[in-house]
Amino acid sequence: MNPAVLKAAQDTMFAVVHVLCAWDGGIDSQKLVGLWALQEKQLFPWWPAVLEALPFEYAFLSSPVIDPAYTDEVVAAFFLAIRNNRSLPNVVSFKQLDGEASSYQAMRRLFAADGNRVMKLAESQRPVASPDTGVKKSGSTRKKLRQDWNRLSALGSVDIVNVRDGRLANEDFETFLALEAASWKGAEGTALLCSARDARFVRAMFANLAARGEASVALLRVDGRAIAAQVLMYCGKTAFTWKTAFDAEFSKFSPGALLIDKVTEELFAEGAVETIDSCSAEGGFMANLWTGRRTMIDMVVNVSPRWSTSFAMEAGRQISRQRFRHWRDRLRTLSWLQPGKKVGLAANH
Repeated sequence: MNPAVLKAAQDTMFAVVHVLCAWDGGIDSQKLVGLWALQEKQLFPWWPAVLEALPFEYAFLSSPVIDPAYTDEVVAAFFLAIRNNRSLPNVVSFKQLDGEASSYQAMRRLFAADGNRVMKLAESQRPVASPDTGVKKSGSTRKKLRQDWNRLSALGSVDIVNVRDGRLANEDFETFLALEAASWKGAEGTALLCSARDARFVRAMFANLAARGEASVALLRVDGRAIAAQVLMYCGKTAFTWKTAFDAEFSKFSPGALLIDKVTEELFAEGAVETIDSCSAEGGFMANLWTGRRTMIDMVVNVSPRWSTSFAMEAGRQISRQRFRHWRDRLRTLSWLQPGKKVGLAANH
């Protein structure tokens, strides 16, 4: 929802974004009390358009930004504005909505009162960390990280840099892009540099944020060579670990996990950051580093008071997609489908 990011999306025509703003006060003394950016998206020419609460691809949080003193009023005003604007789709698809935010609780109260048709698709637990809770202090994971750091240090001088200066941060971002393109993501065509459109947007997005001191790239280096990169974005006292990449040559040292672990310590030691949001699925590697969790919600909402064919189609599509991914992931875990693996029983370790 950062205006610097929304501007990058508009300037590069990366997404069709509608921004809702809620104001309090008269013409001469208006106060902005809410902002919500939504992406208008149509998968196929014949498919009805919907509003996605993630304003663009590569966003990882769809919650609106609201002054806490106005939460219920602003949430109601947002949905009323969508309902009354004939140029906007009346179906809103939520992915990665903060289920612990006051805005989500206000939405639940509003939906119950207005009788909106809502289909909850999923509830997950995103790894988060704070200085007091959420970071593992002992156990097998902590022991392995110490061993990996010692083994890596035996190869040369190991250090971590995380510069929030705009020009240097942009140079470090190019290092991240190169590392990602050289990884398995590049081989599978999913790295950011594999798409000129995506690369243009993320470069503009990062540059806009870095110019405001709101983005950086932490690098894990061996003798000055970057072997892992973690893109960080900042909002208030929260840091977001947006994207990560590492050199496969050093994979046995767990460079990505080492970098996250050290950066977590440094950010909290500096005192400016109180929470780190992983932007990661509950099964990601950060779940092994942090014990803190935040509930995330996926759902589809019909804003119109009447039955909507668009809602039925979007809900059906999301359910089908969810089931497909479930069975795909199940098949991937079957040992007889994985080349080079023998079928049999093995102890967990």
